[in-house]
Amino acid sequence: MNHPPVMPFNETEFALALMLLLLAPLAIAGVALINTGLGRSRSAAQSLLGALVIIAVSVIAFAVIGSAFAASSMNADHVIHLVGKPWNWMGRGPLLLSDLAASSGRSQLVTLFELFAASFAAIVPWGSGADRFRLAAATATTALLSVFVFPLLAHWIWGGGWLAQLGLNFSLGAGFLDAGGAATIHLLGGLSALAVIWIVGPRKGKFPREGLSTAMPGHNAVHVLFGCLLASLGWMAWNMAGALLWLSAAPATLVMTAINTLLSATAALAATFIVTRVRFGKPDASLCANGWLAGLVTSSACAALVTPLQALFTGLIAGIATPLLVELFELALSIDDPSGAISVHGAAGLWGLAAAGIFAPQPGQFLAQLIGIATLLGLIFPSIYLLFWMLNRVVPFRVDADGERLGMDLHELGGGAYPEFVVHRDESYR
Repeated sequence: MNHPPVMPFNETEFALALMLLLLAPLAIAGVALINTGLGRSRSAAQSLLGALVIIAVSVIAFAVIGSAFAASSMNADHVIHLVGKPWNWMGRGPLLLSDLAASSGRSQLVTLFELFAASFAAIVPWGSGADRFRLAAATATTALLSVFVFPLLAHWIWGGGWLAQLGLNFSLGAGFLDAGGAATIHLLGGLSALAVIWIVGPRKGKFPREGLSTAMPGHNAVHVLFGCLLASLGWMAWNMAGALLWLSAAPATLVMTAINTLLSATAALAATFIVTRVRFGKPDASLCANGWLAGLVTSSACAALVTPLQALFTGLIAGIATPLLVELFELALSIDDPSGAISVHGAAGLWGLAAAGIFAPQPGQFLAQLIGIATLLGLIFPSIYLLFWMLNRVVPFRVDADGERLGMDLHELGGGAYPEFVVHRDESYR
């Protein structure tokens, strides 16, 4: 079976897709608010301002350069022939979106979707570097992701590239499927978060001795939980828009996509609530929020492809795994990830992509999904880490010790988010 054919939009479909895309940024806003709440109070303003700056840099970088590499293209210069098959590895479009006005309505919607997606992927590692990741370094990593890494991945998956052509060339289902961005946004963001964490290291005092971890709870659970509600509306819109754009779904099927998104999130929350209740004696608010987000991330890959029962199952697995993975990464691997992005976006995105292949009716779809996952883990992640490692030599990622002690708000912005309240320092700094 070939990749779902790209059909031109009629006026009704165009208006529906545009409305959904205008709601989709609520998912980004929700995650930005969650990241802020999970960080320390003395870094709250830097966290939320940083999200806005990252969005701005990503949008500009992708519009000016990255969109050219992400564009759909069958240009012979960018097709490699191996084993008698064409491997389309890079798009070739104009810079500065100079042909946008003359493009079809669907092409313009695709560009808007990708602008949002590039921004979303860049925000994910920002939360993982909370309380010690410099804003200047974050803007530099955002530019790299939006100019080079995200556009190539978007072309391979959404722009008719070699991953999308696995069905046509090798009869592997419909090719690699990622309608809601589980790979291009969330797994990419989770892998970028891991690279950032490895480079910046843990917050001071997080791991005082080998085998021990100091609890550093987020400063505002209300922000975290409200962010989950805000993100949910954007996520349902995002998944429905992705189904229209990348799967050529009929508008009548979109309600099921929204229902599956909600079912995946609620099942994940219920599972995390039970796991943390059993594990700690009481449910943990921040981990439950992470579970809810993990269910949403899982739905990004498969909400438009599964039944409601399957959506419940995929969310349940994500909700069970998330708190266990957060604990494993922190205690066993000494990974300091305040937002839980590696588990929430990385692991849950990977599981959603695999689930899309497991439950797909087309033969070979699971293998196509595995090839895409292997590409991200074996090619994209090493490339990201190498790029970030070299960039760190030019623009240091980590703030100096005095800046971390004062807090990122005072150090980078000259003022705190809560000027009327006393912000207490950690014991490790006294």
